[in-house]
Amino acid sequence: MNTLKPMHYTDNYLINPTNPITINLIGAGGTGSRMLTELARMNHSLMALGHTGLQVNLYDDDRITQANQGRQLFADTEVGLYKAVALINRTNRFFGTNWKAITQQFSTANLKSLPNRGKANMYISCVDTVSARFDIAKALQDCIGNSSWERNKSLYWLDLGNSRNTGQAFLSTIGEIRQPTSKLYRTVANLPMVTDEFKELLEAQTENKEPSCSLAEALEKQDLFINATLASMGASLLWKLFREGMTAQRGFFLNLSNFRSEPIMVG
Repeated sequence: MNTLKPMHYTDNYLINPTNPITINLIGAGGTGSRMLTELARMNHSLMALGHTGLQVNLYDDDRITQANQGRQLFADTEVGLYKAVALINRTNRFFGTNWKAITQQFSTANLKSLPNRGKANMYISCVDTVSARFDIAKALQDCIGNSSWERNKSLYWLDLGNSRNTGQAFLSTIGEIRQPTSKLYRTVANLPMVTDEFKELLEAQTENKEPSCSLAEALEKQDLFINATLASMGASLLWKLFREGMTAQRGFFLNLSNFRSEPIMVG
């Protein structure tokens, strides 16, 4: 019986890339807008350490309303603009990046019209419907097996989701990631997708796509700090992949009402 601790080693391209790591950030709402800032901080830090950094495409076709302002940090002058455009312009001005805003949904229905046909090294989904998650999973399934030499070879998917006071993050591999031989750990090449591992649980959920009419109504649906906490912890998981080159955790469950988190272990 193998008693070695399960461990996933990061794909080498994330650690020693020849070009910036391409990331598709899907969703610019409460969690996605916070995640964009965390990615910008990560990019700045990685480049200071000699890494090529990140190149982010932010996907969202939604426009800013007054109900978004408290939880998503939009100014009065930005109301009516596309969320993705406002956030990317702000990030590029502050950090000197050249990231892109895509004012379309990331969907299997329009993949061919998206930049690079929707391909990227990493996908981060911050969506609020089950149907969107399954659609993203379907798109990523089509990426499995693309050429190892391809610049935008799809490697990882980090999915973030939350309710009022709770949230979760799941890191998945897109296909298998080649693992080194190890005498210290039991290496795990494949991290299952959330839509496979929790398919029945996701399908049992009911969706509420109705937008909030005010900040007060929005805060009844989601706590003021759940998105920021979830994004920060999710970014920390990605940071481990880049800096430590391995991870024993592939996600976590978070309960902000009692300040507890539970890691999801590899293997």
